[in-house]
Parts: sequence; C-alpha cells; structure tokens
Amino acid sequence: MAMKIRLARGGSKKRPFYRIVAADSRMPRDGRFIEKLGTYNPLLPKDSEDRVKMDVERIQHWLGQGAQPTDRISRMLEAAGVIAKKERANLKKAVPGKKAQERAAEKAAKAEAAAEAANAPAEAPAEAATAEE
Repeated sequence: MAMKIRLARGGSKKRPFYRIVAADSRMPRDGRFIEKLGTYNPLLPKDSEDRVKMDVERIQHWLGQGAQPTDRISRMLEAAGVIAKKERANLKKAVPGKKAQERAAEKAAKAEAAAEAANAPAEAPAEAATAEE
C-alpha cells in the first residue's frame, strides 16, 4: 500500500482548514484516511503557534513505515526540524527569455545613445558662445 502524509481539506467555502493525515495514495484527497496526524490553518498569522499543529512522534512513525510526505507537508516538517532540508530547483520563471532580454538590451542601448545625443548638442553651442567672447 502506497502511503502518503498529506493535507485533507475541511472548512467552508473561502475558509480553508486542513487536517494532516496519513492516507493511502489511491484514496481521494478529502476521503478515507488511516490516521489524523495534525492540523493546518492557513488563515492564522504565520508566527502563530496554532497555525500548524503536528503529532511529531506519529509522523516519524509513518515516515519509518515508508510514507512519503507531499511537498507542502515536507516543507512544514523541515520548518519543524523533523526532516532534513531538501535541495530544491530554484526555477527562474520570472526571468524573460533570450529574445526578450536582447530586445531590452537593444532598447537600453538606443535610449543611452539618444541621451548622449541630447546632451552633446547642448554643450556644443555653449562652447561656441564662449569662443566668440
């Protein structure tokens, strides 16, 4: 049986509340579970003690039995110091692609050239006026 430690959603519409459960991975998210291991209330402030409550002893038991925590649960366990931090890929989704970066560089170069051109004629007449005096 493939075991997971995961979140099961409860609460009403737009008011989420989650149970941390050990369940068979083939069961529905909010369906049958084997044991309740804790709670998670995302509506509470991040520094609140009641935001995440876990029975660490039972979680370690299930991890010893081969249960796999989901990504969100593994982050909670890492924060609690139950499991070691994993190395995660730092995806750079917000970084523009090559062509967009090239266009931005060209635009910046043109703007710089235009700024230099705007400053250059303003200095030339000033030099000419001082030369005439």
